[in-house]
Order: sequence, then structure tokens, then C-alpha cells
Amino acid sequence: GEAAAAMKTGAVLSDVGAVKGAVVADVAALAPEGVHFVPGHPIAGTEKSGPDAGFPTLFEGRWCILTPLPEKGAEYDAAAEKLAEFWRLLGSTVEVMTPERHDLVLAITSHLPHLIAYNICATAHDMETVTDGEVVKFSAAGFRDFTRIAASDPTMWRDVFLNNRDAVLEALGRFEDDLTALRKAIRNGDGQTLFDLFTHSRGIRQSILDAGQDTTAPNFGRDKPKG
Repeated sequence: GEAAAAMKTGAVLSDVGAVKGAVVADVAALAPEGVHFVPGHPIAGTEKSGPDAGFPTLFEGRWCILTPLPEKGAEYDAAAEKLAEFWRLLGSTVEVMTPERHDLVLAITSHLPHLIAYNICATAHDMETVTDGEVVKFSAAGFRDFTRIAASDPTMWRDVFLNNRDAVLEALGRFEDDLTALRKAIRNGDGQTLFDLFTHSRGIRQSILDAGQDTTAPNFGRDKPKG
């Protein structure tokens, strides 16, 4: 609101937040007449936060989702395309969708995985038979991967879940249903159900590699621990 008075007519206003519905509701009405608000979300970055966490190739080969406001006219559409070209020049592939679709897609691909990561770390820490020292000492690769995600900024992720509540709850409900089916298969000794689901899920990993969204390089090509 305080910055609105300094915006010039014809300016393009955007954001890089992980939730789009809430920012549309809060910001669209604040944009001055003649300023084109085009919400955006570059899907890039690591568990690290702040300017020092950036690097020159951060956006190369990554998606950037734009959620333009509907039926705003030709001038607005041109502003949205100008913003799309900005992200393309940074190396991103631009996808356009509605805020509602964005929030549901990101709820399952990003928000729910972070919630699971935070929770499994807390569960491992709190289990009476596993001390804090043993969690660290005997961390296997799967648990270590969860701890990397759980190292993300807690303030940001608190706000993500509060502002994308409905979509996260929908994704969480579906996840709980599938988890219940897995629990039943384990209890009943149903190895075929487990094998079929694991095989299907393994194929999803390969599709992510084929799409260029990750690498099989050691440590997935990410920074090696210091020290």
C-alpha cells in the first residue's frame, strides 16, 4: 500500500510468492489505476533463503508460473507478455494458469512435501526409542533428504500453509487416504499392493529426470556439506 503512490502508469507489478490466490485477493485492489498487476511464481531455489542464496543460473531450465488477472484488456495482456519475456530471458519456461489451479498444483508438488518433511523430522526426534543423538548418528539417505527440505525458512512456510489452507487440506486429505491404504497393505502382508505402488512411484521419479527437473549427479548436484 505504501509503495503504490510511487508506481508509474504503465508499470508492471508482480510477485514471486508460492501462493497466488491470497496475493490476488490482497494486492489486486491496491494496484493504482494504470499499473498492471501480474502475479508470478518462479519455481526455483533451494532450502536456503536470502540474497546470498542466489546464483547466476538459479532460474535456468526451471518453470515460472504466471497467473494473470482475467479480462483486463489488450494493454494488460501486453504487460503480462512483457513479464513472461523477462522470465524467459532469465532461462525459465513460462506457464500460465489460474490462481486456483496454481495453488492446488503447488499444494501437492511443494507444500505437502514440506509439511511431511517438517513432520517426519519432528516425529523422529520425539520417538522415545530414538534419542536426538541417534537420529543424527544413524541418519540414512532418506531421512537426510527430508531434513534438507525441513531446513527451509519456517516463517515463510508458516505463511504458505496459512494462505493456501484450502488447497493444502485437499491434498492432505488425499494423501491420508493413500497412506491408510498403505498401512492396510502392510498390516495384511499384501506385498503385491506395496510392490505395484512402489513401481508406479519409481516411474514418476524417472519422468522428473526426463523432464530435466533434477539430476542423478551425486547429492543430486546440490552443494556438498561444508567442513
